Amino acid sequence: VQLQASGGGLVQAGGSLRLSCAASGRTSGVYNMGWFRQAPRKERELVAAITWTGGTTAYGDSVKGRFTISRDNAKNTIYLQMNSLKPEDTAVYYCAADLQWTTVVAGPHGMDYWGKETLVTVSS
Repeated sequence: VQLQASGGGLVQAGGSLRLSCAASGRTSGVYNMGWFRQAPRKERELVAAITWTGGTTAYGDSVKGRFTISRDNAKNTIYLQMNSLKPEDTAVYYCAADLQWTTVVAGPHGMDYWGKETLVTVSS
């Protein structure tokens, strides 16, 4: 499975961005997916996760109520809608995939596949 993230950029605090992660590969549609981020001098952390059916989602405490994860399996793409962005959301964002839901929500360790990073910078 190959993952390609896009949509990062520079935005002012209070603004919005939408990240996309396109998956390719014969069985990419059955993977549970997650967005993770890593800020300078911090550990990589889970931002949001979604099951392969899209029926269940999970969020990190710092983004609940502001970020929304979704997926379009017809397009093999997941999205992260980020609203009310804060300077502390500044980080490199990654999408990742795993067959096990428990691995995704306990992430980032053990994920089967990782996409390349996309940088999100929120200015104050």
